[in-house]
Amino acid sequence: MGKTLDRVRAGFIGAGRISDLHAIEYANNPHAEIVAVCDVDTDQAARRAASWGFPKARIYADHRALLDDTAVDVVDILLPHHLHHPVALDAIAAGKHVSLQKPMTHTVSQADELIAAARKQGVVLRVFENFVFYPPVMKAKALIDQGAIGTPVTIRIKSNFGRGKGAWTVPKSAQTWRLDPSKNGGGPCVFDDGHHKFALGWHFMGKAEQVHAWIGTTTAEDGYVYDAPALVSWKFAAGGLGSLEVAYSPELEVITRHYPQDDRIEITGTKGVICINRGHGRIADQPAVLLYRNGGVEGFSDMETGWEASFVESTRHFIAALRSGTAPRLSGEDGREILRFTLAALLSAEKGHAVRVDEVT
Repeated sequence: MGKTLDRVRAGFIGAGRISDLHAIEYANNPHAEIVAVCDVDTDQAARRAASWGFPKARIYADHRALLDDTAVDVVDILLPHHLHHPVALDAIAAGKHVSLQKPMTHTVSQADELIAAARKQGVVLRVFENFVFYPPVMKAKALIDQGAIGTPVTIRIKSNFGRGKGAWTVPKSAQTWRLDPSKNGGGPCVFDDGHHKFALGWHFMGKAEQVHAWIGTTTAEDGYVYDAPALVSWKFAAGGLGSLEVAYSPELEVITRHYPQDDRIEITGTKGVICINRGHGRIADQPAVLLYRNGGVEGFSDMETGWEASFVESTRHFIAALRSGTAPRLSGEDGREILRFTLAALLSAEKGHAVRVDEVT
């Protein structure tokens, strides 16, 4: 990274529902602010900016106009998947640091192009990932790093899509592109949300070496197509095994303020087990983190458990990295690795057998 930033002045490209969570830390951090917002719906962009506490932010309909704004140091790209690659290329060419929504691109070659361009231009490229910054995940990681369960040998992740009385209402416009394979790049469960889960596998146990997947399809009453049920298993390069189970349960009530989805993680080590019982939402009232060891159980709930906290922590980390000149998580290279992991799952399901991650190019 080249010159560090004393104050991080951000421009948001995309003012959809998820942008509210990305804006929280910019509004609260004394070293950052949102100075511009771009969306094809400029009225929505202006409303969002005002609600975040930035009524004077400049509003643009075209992302190239925002990129010409010399007051913008860094852009948060919050767009449909098929737009990640071209808009990120434009931002890098304009000399802006980039925080790019996941998955970073549709293909590994597109990811390579972004990484090479950022290196040449001397700007930071990071892929936004919030789950590794979710406080219960950070607590579990700290316990594991302290040796609480010995050496991790397996990780099991369960992702359950349901319904929720307090859940977000997702606009139809946001669903439309997700139903188009040419735009979404893959299904909402394994390709899109799966990125979070594969990032968690990487976060706790390193790179995946080999992947085997079965991916089904279920069409909901509203026409939304879920790539579920699905079961993805993998072998880590450093040893150990992982699995992701995805289920669609339309009548399952999930307690949430955001997406009606329950996420659970179980990490087994040589002398104990850690369970993380929160994510987008929850289905049971139990400690956020449970540790089983030495014949006993210890629960931990002394942390923020709202899903929005993961966005706050991720953005705070990014702002600090830009100010200190240190590499952020996920770097472009990290994001590429997890993209390959995700695409390997899709390739395995297509071929009907296990594939090596390095087969995905």
